[in-house]
Amino acid sequence: MKNNLKKIVYMGTPHYAQMILQTLIDSTDMEICLVLTQPDRPVGRKKLLTPPAVKVLATEHNIPLLQPQKLSDEGIYKAILDTKPDFIVVAAFGQLLPQSILDIAPCINLHASLLPQYRGASPVQQSLLNGDAYSGVTSMLMEAGLDSGPILGYNYFKIPQNMRLQDLMSQLSVDACELTLDTLRNFHTLQPLAQTKAIATHCKKIRKEDGEISFDDAKEIYNKFRAYQGWPDIFTQNGLKILEMKVVELSTNYICGTILQIKESSIVVGCTKGSIEIITLQPKSKKAMDAKSYLLGKGFKVGSILI
Repeated sequence: MKNNLKKIVYMGTPHYAQMILQTLIDSTDMEICLVLTQPDRPVGRKKLLTPPAVKVLATEHNIPLLQPQKLSDEGIYKAILDTKPDFIVVAAFGQLLPQSILDIAPCINLHASLLPQYRGASPVQQSLLNGDAYSGVTSMLMEAGLDSGPILGYNYFKIPQNMRLQDLMSQLSVDACELTLDTLRNFHTLQPLAQTKAIATHCKKIRKEDGEISFDDAKEIYNKFRAYQGWPDIFTQNGLKILEMKVVELSTNYICGTILQIKESSIVVGCTKGSIEIITLQPKSKKAMDAKSYLLGKGFKVGSILI
């Protein structure tokens, strides 16, 4: 049986990639010869040097591991070549593969969007920002361009309107694991489908300032709330972070940021278009609290402007 194993070099970094790696480790017809992931990074306020999720898993299973700053670093190409892989599998690795590595073996990327939609660094967040009805995962045969290679397969599903980033990522991770095995096991019978470049869209790396909101559009605020869960979250210009909220309605016009109603522990705030209910918030450098307590502490009342 050992001789029939598909030899895999795996490249990935976050939890999404860790789940796919676990699936490959657990499969009886795959052998992970080498794992590449990003270098350890400082995380949190204390800037503690933290290993990527993929490194943690690879180390637990004693899989050979490399953490290059760049894939062009000395020795990286040879290390991959020496494993004589059948496939190179890539999931949220964070670096483009040079042509020299692409030429070693078929390189298959598991991208968390329905390509050619949302090529780039933040496809899941972009899907939520746009309020898309559907999301999914694409397996793609990699080429030198950014997420532009021929499509090998899709897994897709309908996004519930109340689904936020972490739950969506969990669903996509499960779907990606299934799609990875399907693609590898059936690779030689698949007919790669060229992407339609004319309808391709791109998404950028998210910055902290992207989480800033003004009370212009209730729907836009809610989509940011869904997309930026965990980081950077959503916050007002003065650093007031909104941790829990829901949309009240989407069409009525109000003076931006007006407090419309004070409930038992939450508040309703008017937007230029629509209104939202804020349940939990967090002032800058303070602990989270219910929205009504914040209002009472500030002396705000109905008709006051929150910002």
